[in-house]
Parts: sequence; C-alpha cells; structure tokens
Amino acid sequence: MKGGLTVTLRSGNRRGLSLTRRKGFYGYVFIAPWLVGTVLVFAYPILYSIVISFSEIINVTENKLQFVGLANYVRALMEDVTFVPTYLETIRETLLNTPLINVFAMYIALLLNRDIRCRGLFRATFFLPVMLGTGFIMQQLLGQKVDADAMEVARGLLLPDQLTLYLGPSVTGFIQNFLSKITIILWKSGVQIIIYLAGLQSISNSLYEAARVDSATEWEIFWLITLPMMAPIILLNLIYTVVDSFTDASNPVVAYIYQIGFEGPSQFEFASAMSWFYFLFVILLVGLIFLIMRHFVSNVSEKS
Repeated sequence: MKGGLTVTLRSGNRRGLSLTRRKGFYGYVFIAPWLVGTVLVFAYPILYSIVISFSEIINVTENKLQFVGLANYVRALMEDVTFVPTYLETIRETLLNTPLINVFAMYIALLLNRDIRCRGLFRATFFLPVMLGTGFIMQQLLGQKVDADAMEVARGLLLPDQLTLYLGPSVTGFIQNFLSKITIILWKSGVQIIIYLAGLQSISNSLYEAARVDSATEWEIFWLITLPMMAPIILLNLIYTVVDSFTDASNPVVAYIYQIGFEGPSQFEFASAMSWFYFLFVILLVGLIFLIMRHFVSNVSEKS
C-alpha cells in the first residue's frame, strides 16, 4: 500500500509539474508577439541613442560619428546651467508628490470600497481628470506651449490681482503652491484610485469578519489585514506614479531634453546623454522603492 501510495503521489507531482510548465509555456506564447514587436520597434533606437550619447555627430546626412567618451555627460552635469537645477527640482517634486498622491488615492479607494450611494458616479468623477489630462486637447496645449497665464487659468491656479495686492506676494504664493498641489493630486490620482479599489475588492470579507469577531478596531484591521494584503498593489502604484511623473509631457526635464534635441540647432548627442542620465536615476529610484517595499512586506508578514 505504501509503495502504491508513493507511486500515486509521484505521478500526481509529475502531472502537476507538467501542468505548471504548460501554463508557463502558454504565458510566454501570449507575450511573445508583444516582446518581438517591442524589440523590433525600440531596440535599434535605444542602442543608437546609447552610441550617440558617447559620440559627436560630424555629419547628420551621412551618419558620421566621432567617439568623445563621457564629454556629453560631463557637459550636461558640469557646463549646462539649466539641466541640473531643473533635474533636481523635478526630483524634489516627484519625491514630494508621490506619497501625497498615493495616500490620497488609498484614502479615496477605502471610501469608495464601502457600500455608499452613487459609488459609480464618485469613481467616474475621480477618474475624469485623468481622461481630460491625457486627452488630445491637453496634449496639444502642452505641446504648443500656450501662454502661461492661459494654462494657469485652465488649472484654476491664477489668483486675481486684487487678492495679490491685498494679501501680499508671499501669502499669495503660498496659496498658489497649495492649490497647485491639490490640482496635481486630483489630476494624477485617478489611475491609482482604480488600482487600489481593485486590490481592496480582492480581499476576502471573511478576514474582516473574523477580525471583528475578535473585537479588532477598524484601525487594527487596516494595519493588520488591509495594509499587508495591499502591499503589492502599493508597490505597483508607487512605481507607476514615479514613472508617470518622470515621463509626463509637462515634466520640465522632458521638455528641456526635447528642446535640446529637436528645437533650434539640434544636438542629438547631448540630448541623448541627458536622457540616459535621467533614465538611470529613474531605474535607481524604482529599484529603491522595490527594496523598501519588499523589506516592509517581510516585516509585516513576520509580525502578523
């Protein structure tokens, strides 16, 4: 009997392993068209941008390059008076806005996950700025570099001149910065709210019911059940927010790199060097977020 049981278990393990490998194979088959298309479309431009970032273009029509080493990177970091200050300001804004956007998105998702009236309407309302902000009209406004005052009016940030005279420039500047933060949070949190809401709805209600039977408070339920279960979703949203902030069309660094590369006397090699320096920092920041969240998840799992 024991031998027969052993044979049965082994055959079951082989069958399960075969099924797992089969699912993995199907997964690769499904992503293969996207992967092949991505390589064919983006591989050459990416490799060429790396090459020209270490080169100087001698003749554009004949594609003649001269290797200059790190000269373009040194120029971007040491000689250009605009790139580094704009770069640091973008980093500061991203590090400040990312937690604000995600905390707000999580809070709204927790509210929308409750059984309230007009829940679908509220979901659409919070997602509406995303549809408007990524639409064709907004992209055209950003691409055409319309008048700054017109953009401020569109964002609801331009205060009346009388208020500026009455309150003074310092108070008015504080109010404008505050309204700007509110606008950015509302504008950029729609996708995160939807993702958080999907994650919350995937948590089994039996966990919450068991916690309430044990007399757990709502605060304890959030820290011991909701937050640990939502950790992968939080990681996803943090990475998405960082990447979205660094690649947005209104990002001043992206706009400056585009200006160097495609406006006026084109300097593709210089723009490529700035782009790769910018990209490497994004990768490092995403990696840091991943390590912090993994450490957080492991600590929460041990405590729970």
